Amino acid sequence: MIDERKLIASLQHGLPLVSRPYAAIARQIDSSEEEVINYIQLMKNQGDIKRFGVVVRHRKLGYKSNAMVVWDIAEDKVDELGHCFGQFDFVTLSYRRPRHLPDWPYNLFCMIHGQDRADVLTNLQLMIESCDVKGINHEVLFSTRCFKQRGAVYIQSEQKKSARV
Repeated sequence: MIDERKLIASLQHGLPLVSRPYAAIARQIDSSEEEVINYIQLMKNQGDIKRFGVVVRHRKLGYKSNAMVVWDIAEDKVDELGHCFGQFDFVTLSYRRPRHLPDWPYNLFCMIHGQDRADVLTNLQLMIESCDVKGINHEVLFSTRCFKQRGAVYIQSEQKKSARV
């Protein structure tokens, strides 16, 4: 039987960059490649895993500018517009957040990447026209510094747990 905690702890650090990543994970957790693949499929079927994603170091690929665009969208339009924004290749995140009135009226967020600020603003204009959101209140918050970029961690390693004690 596969140890679910060990599997999740291994997966959360990303797939090994080898020809058979599931076999490498299986060796790490004393399992078989088939068991790893089957258990991942089971977790996916149960909804425990929604998708596998990639954390791309976009600056290394030449995308030196990005901005979080925050929108004040009517509640009955958020789902529709979130999907519309999400269709663009240059949008890497599109999600709803609660408003914090009166100071923060924004409820839809999307991250736009570009090679420079002008590129990001051109992409934003394309979104505005394509999704018909002219005149909708929004703010463009350009990133000025990257502190951390990685996937989520759900199970801490024993080393990190003991370091916090």
